[in-house]
Amino acid sequence: MDDTTPAAAELLQRAAGVIAAKHRGDLAGAEELLAAFPGEQARTLGFYLLADLALGLVRASSGQSMDDLVRELSLLVAATAGQPPVEGS
Repeated sequence: MDDTTPAAAELLQRAAGVIAAKHRGDLAGAEELLAAFPGEQARTLGFYLLADLALGLVRASSGQSMDDLVRELSLLVAATAGQPPVEGS
């Protein structure tokens, strides 16, 4: 994320705001933030940048390679697919 422009950083922050609002139970706020993205491409970029940053932080903290981290995440997603969402997450 070294070459992130101010506009891209704003999209990343908006995406993080959506996640934060959802986790504090503010679904209306999360919807409002989602609607504030200028379009689908901007929304996708914001969430991509957020995921890339979050995975980088986990990788730095865990010492895992990005490939190992993504593989572990993929296995976790596959194992929980079809399971009802956990309340509050």
